[in-house]
Amino acid sequence: KMAEKQEEPSNAQNGEPDNTEEGEGKKKKVKREDLPPFEIVTGERLPAIFFKFQFRNVEYSSGRNKTFLCYVVETQGKEPARGYLEDEHAAAHAEMAFFNTILPTCQAGARHDVTWYVSSSPCVTCAQGICQALRKDKGLRLTIMVGRLFMWEEPEMQAALRSMKEAGCRLRIMKPQDFEYVWKNFVEQEEGEEAKSFVPWEDIQENFQYYEEKLAEIL
Repeated sequence: KMAEKQEEPSNAQNGEPDNTEEGEGKKKKVKREDLPPFEIVTGERLPAIFFKFQFRNVEYSSGRNKTFLCYVVETQGKEPARGYLEDEHAAAHAEMAFFNTILPTCQAGARHDVTWYVSSSPCVTCAQGICQALRKDKGLRLTIMVGRLFMWEEPEMQAALRSMKEAGCRLRIMKPQDFEYVWKNFVEQEEGEEAKSFVPWEDIQENFQYYEEKLAEIL
């Protein structure tokens, strides 16, 4: 567990001073450490440092072993619900946690248009769970926007992605504009400042095209 901890970026690595909002940051850190293991963390907005690290659409995702899932649920006649989930190697991954904890709070029987923005595509087990959820709930329309493809070279992963498509799930690779959307809508903005504009990383467009080609080949 230790080694994995070190993979998490420090603020300094992300070009941000470590002492931002001294008191505030300390409080938050303590809270996080107090959480029992295998906790699904939910909230409105995620810290910018996690976004910059976890959502990068890099090809080699060492240390990026969590899933961050930002969701928008549009239900007829209701305000859209939005928030994010993250899994800490949880017994349930963020994708399943969404079906277990978020979706049940939406009106049963109504049509739900759900969009996820996830740091990486679902694992095989989650893909199966997604297929089951879509077959069970005919009112559910799911679009998954992914930053990068998880283990896409593996034949069973490719089969899992295809089965999701067959179950009616729409899979898309996040474009630079999608990352910007997540930045604006799901990332904590510094208090009392103009919202910082999204700064795309160097290879964001090439990586998007790379993954888009791979997904097209698989599906």
